[in-house]
Amino acid sequence: MFRLKRTYSNERDLIEACRDKNAKAQEALYEQFSPKMLGVCLRYLPDRNDAEDAMIAGMVKVFENLHRFEAKGSFEGWIRRICVNEALTLLRKKSKMLWDEVEKADKEKFETDTEANLEAEELLKLVQNLPAGYRTVFNLYAIEGYSHQEIAGALGITESTSKSQLNRARNFLKKMIAEQYQIKSYESGI
Repeated sequence: MFRLKRTYSNERDLIEACRDKNAKAQEALYEQFSPKMLGVCLRYLPDRNDAEDAMIAGMVKVFENLHRFEAKGSFEGWIRRICVNEALTLLRKKSKMLWDEVEKADKEKFETDTEANLEAEELLKLVQNLPAGYRTVFNLYAIEGYSHQEIAGALGITESTSKSQLNRARNFLKKMIAEQYQIKSYESGI
């Protein structure tokens, strides 16, 4: 739940004021959601400048399309979806993903029984180190909760490619976690 400036008693009033092009309401809405949406964009675009560009473009679309918000779901979820789509659009433009090449990359399978306790921040850093295709599918599936069908539609790939990318992302993460764990064990003399 977010805190509204005193002039807005609830989220609905803030949205209505923004729809009426009230600059103070728009500023309040931006201040409330931009930090979270920047975090969302950073999961897809590890370069902070790119993530900020996607977040700003997303927030502009939010203001342009407020008339389309029907309050059938959460307002934050609606904003998040817009920002994710903007991050994906920028990702496609910047990296011109070649899914066939990514599909051929790193066929090595790695499994480990090592149980490493990772803090959320450490895990997010590892996710940011994934190749762009792996990272994108992993974020959409594991963090945003998209289905493989939705991912395929959003990225213009097949469902089987989405599943393959997720599997490879998981294996890649396992490998990075195992390597990190071994390094820590070596450094501590274990």
